[in-house]
Amino acid sequence: MTITAISDRELWERACAGDPEAFGVIFDRHSRAIFNYLSRRTASWVEAEDLTSVVFLQAWRHRSAVTLDRDSALPWLLGIARNTAATGGRARRRYQALKERLPTPSPVPDHAQDVADRVDEERVLVALRGSVARLPAHEREVIELCVWSGLDHQAAATALGVAVGTIKSRLHRARRRLGDDLREHAPSSRNTHAIAEETS
Repeated sequence: MTITAISDRELWERACAGDPEAFGVIFDRHSRAIFNYLSRRTASWVEAEDLTSVVFLQAWRHRSAVTLDRDSALPWLLGIARNTAATGGRARRRYQALKERLPTPSPVPDHAQDVADRVDEERVLVALRGSVARLPAHEREVIELCVWSGLDHQAAATALGVAVGTIKSRLHRARRRLGDDLREHAPSSRNTHAIAEETS
C-alpha cells in the first residue's frame, strides 16, 4: 500500500512519530479545503494563502494534541483554521517571522488570466460573504463548515467543540435567517447555489 492510500488516522500517527512525508500527504489531501474555507472567511485569496500556511504550521507544531473525527483530519484542521482566522494578525506575524528565516523559494511565473479570474472571484466572495456575515457568529460558523466546507454535523461538532444537536439547531436557524437573500448576490457562484439549496 502506498502512503497516499493510507488513512488520515495512520498518517497522523506517523506524523506524531516525526514523519514529515506523512504530514505532507495530509497537507496534499486537505490544503485546498482549508484554503477555500479561509478565502470565504477573509474574502481575500492572498490572505487565505498566508493563513493556510499558518494553519499547517500550527497543525505540525501541535500534532500530538490532535483529536480526529472518525478517520479524517479535516475537522480538526478546520478548527485550527477557524481560530487562525479569528486571531489572524498574531498568527500571520508568527508565520512571517518564521518565513523570513527560511531560504527564499524560486520565483513562480505570474499568469495574467489567473490573476484576472481571481480578482473577479474575490468580488463574488465579498458579496457572498456580506450575506453570511449578517448572521450571528455561531450560526455563520456552521454555514462555513457544513455548507462551504462540506462537513457533516458530527465533523462540524468536532471542529467547533460542541454537541451535534447544537450544530443542527444553529444550522436550522441560519437557514431560516438566510432565506432567499443569498440568491440576490453573485448568482453565478457555486457557493451561492450550494447555500441556496441548503436553505430551501
